[in-house]
Amino acid sequence: MKNTPLSRLTAPSPLSLRAARFGRGDNASSRRRSGNGVRWRGLLRGRWLGVVLPAAKPFVPASLGREGNASFLYGFGNGVRWTGLLRGLSIGLKTTLLIAACAVWTGASAQKPLESCDKPVYLTFDTGHMGIAPLVADVLARQHVRVTFFAANERTQQGDGSLGNTWAPWWKARAAEGHEFASHTWQHAYWRGDVRADGKSGEKNSGSGAEPRFRIEPSAGPQAGKRMIWSARQYCEDIALAADRLASITGKKPLPLFRAPGGKTSPKLLAAAESCGYKYVGWSPAGFLGDELPSGPYPNDALLKKALADIRPGDILLAHLGIWSRQDPWAPAVLEPLITGLKARGFCFRTLREHPQYQGWIAQHGG
Repeated sequence: MKNTPLSRLTAPSPLSLRAARFGRGDNASSRRRSGNGVRWRGLLRGRWLGVVLPAAKPFVPASLGREGNASFLYGFGNGVRWTGLLRGLSIGLKTTLLIAACAVWTGASAQKPLESCDKPVYLTFDTGHMGIAPLVADVLARQHVRVTFFAANERTQQGDGSLGNTWAPWWKARAAEGHEFASHTWQHAYWRGDVRADGKSGEKNSGSGAEPRFRIEPSAGPQAGKRMIWSARQYCEDIALAADRLASITGKKPLPLFRAPGGKTSPKLLAAAESCGYKYVGWSPAGFLGDELPSGPYPNDALLKKALADIRPGDILLAHLGIWSRQDPWAPAVLEPLITGLKARGFCFRTLREHPQYQGWIAQHGG
């Protein structure tokens, strides 16, 4: 058997672990050193060893194989056959674990291409107290679902705010997994009304050429709970501040989208946001998943049942990374069965980057 250069071997996909039964041998002391300096030891005769063969194939030195000394043949799924491992030869435990770790890392770092799907839904998360954020991340990773996060610097159960330094590694890890991000305004700033030219609230024209102004109430930061008047420029700056922070801590440019807290907007507010490059994204009626509602009258099992019955293809779904007022957390109790239930019905999950309503805007504004 020819020694095949390591550079010409390709890793199998998907990764899997298989147990290979090695033959019994009389030579228990044979040793061989591969070209990359890793020492391989022969096992005592009669030993069994579970080896990560498919995953380890790119890392196994070809020098280990020698025709005429084979005690077994092992066929890989891609047609490559390995022959001639010396009788009794096996791999030391540390080396096996190293191979497995390398192979898993290699597979995890390569994101799978999206498969075609005619029943997409778009799961989105707004920030919250972040208490359930690690659990949400675990479910999304386990289910291979990518979502869009809308982030504000909200008060958290632990740390210095949802976009503070404490949570920065969490956001960076989500970027590495392929999730998308967008602004939820930096101060989680609620729109409370447009300001007219006479200083009152309402829809009266504020005057030709005058910059729109809005009554705003932040719920995060030092101004939380205070009502103030912001210009369109100030509102845009608050959107951009959250987007810039996301870019800084994730290394990934956020989408040129935003979500107003509570979904509270006006035509003038949306026009002001678009003038500075941010398109508003709300959610579908059936996409309101109910995690903001009190647990008593809206238990998790009822929310799950309603969502599975009502959600339709194309819906944008809304949940949060922790709601202070809900006693029975929505995630992961509802999140994982919701995902598996929708998948069983033929739905697939996409980020807002793939949403047909926003693809043109994202392309135009450099998202």
